[in-house]
Amino acid sequence: MSNYRKERINDAVSQELAIALRSARDPVLAASFVSVTRAEVAADLKIAKIFVSFLQGEEKEVLNALKRASGMLRRHLAATLNLRITPELLFVSDRSLAHGAHIASLLHQIEEDDKRIAEERKKAGGEESNE
Repeated sequence: MSNYRKERINDAVSQELAIALRSARDPVLAASFVSVTRAEVAADLKIAKIFVSFLQGEEKEVLNALKRASGMLRRHLAATLNLRITPELLFVSDRSLAHGAHIASLLHQIEEDDKRIAEERKKAGGEESNE
């Protein structure tokens, strides 16, 4: 399968799953604000790894709710996408958003430390010139 077709299928699967998740009746999914961050469909179309992020809830609980809803989600994909095979859905928690937030906080902390050190050096330099 060409990379272009594979990317189109990945995008279509992630978009359609995002639409289907909005109409999910599971209270865990409704309360967790689940977002599909990306999809990786295998070349043979048998398995799709779906990366999700969520704002609330326990990871294990949300992934179990997604597993319970996978039949409904697969039926939605089969009805909306023109694929030879509808892939089995495997849900994985996407930690890239949390990782990115952690890196941003570390960079912010470094910036604050640099400002503090520069001010301390400035004060130390000013005290030496007063003597």
